[in-house]
Amino acid sequence: MKKKQNLFKQVLVALFCAIVLVQTSIPFLGYIPLGVLNLTIIQITVIVAALTLGLGPGVTVGFFWGVVTFIRAFVAPTSPLAAIVFVNPIISVVPRMMIAVMAFYSWKFFNKFLKIEGLSFSLAAILGALTNTILVLGAIYLFYRGQSHALYAVSTDKLLPLLLGVVATNGIPEALLSAVITPVIVIPVKKLVDRKSKKNK
Repeated sequence: MKKKQNLFKQVLVALFCAIVLVQTSIPFLGYIPLGVLNLTIIQITVIVAALTLGLGPGVTVGFFWGVVTFIRAFVAPTSPLAAIVFVNPIISVVPRMMIAVMAFYSWKFFNKFLKIEGLSFSLAAILGALTNTILVLGAIYLFYRGQSHALYAVSTDKLLPLLLGVVATNGIPEALLSAVITPVIVIPVKKLVDRKSKKNK
């Protein structure tokens, strides 16, 4: 029974990774255009994996997204900036993995104190999404602030305000979008996974 349970989880992890691959390959499946903004939604797939399957599977899906981002930076960068910064795995891979870590442990924390399951998922999704944004932009500032003029056509002293602006205009809306979408997906999927796990015990 334990083998069946592990196989079921492995199949779902592979499915989530396939979804990430499709989202990164077909732009309109990886983001939602909202006015002048393009809000990334791939982080939601990582968050859902962490909240339905557990920390390990979530980190695996995040790692897969990071590796895809890393490879694309060499072979098919989505922008000139991506070709420069995402070749660094600290920027392309680590933040994607930390999405799952933050989402999983924050959900565990909120679930102890909140009686509304959906709210715990939403808050975990917000923190997971913001983790990705803050770590990526923070690493860009840490490792590439000396190249700020080449990257953003701004002086070094203006780079931090610019990156904080990105957090405000993209990071926060992406986090709020994650908060709305995540519970809608997680609640039914988690019930299915839990039911399947009990059946295989």
